[in-house]
Amino acid sequence: MSTIGHNSAAHDGGIAADRLRSIVERTERLESERKALAGDIKDIFSEAKSAGFCPKTIKQIIRIRKMEPADVEEAETLLDIYRRALGMGA
Repeated sequence: MSTIGHNSAAHDGGIAADRLRSIVERTERLESERKALAGDIKDIFSEAKSAGFCPKTIKQIIRIRKMEPADVEEAETLLDIYRRALGMGA
């Protein structure tokens, strides 16, 4: 049973080279798209700031929205405990 891999004789034009080229090109395309998306997100935060919103707080809200409700509750409880311990509580 023979498989073509990175050490095979088909490295210069065979199936392995084509597969490798495909993987590299797809990765490059996705990295380019990610860079474009990062620029778009930066523009949105600039827009938010110019509208009077705090980008740092918006980012925190986005992080929280990604979390499970139980994890949010645990984090808020711990934050409250730590604030009280430091004399910052209500």
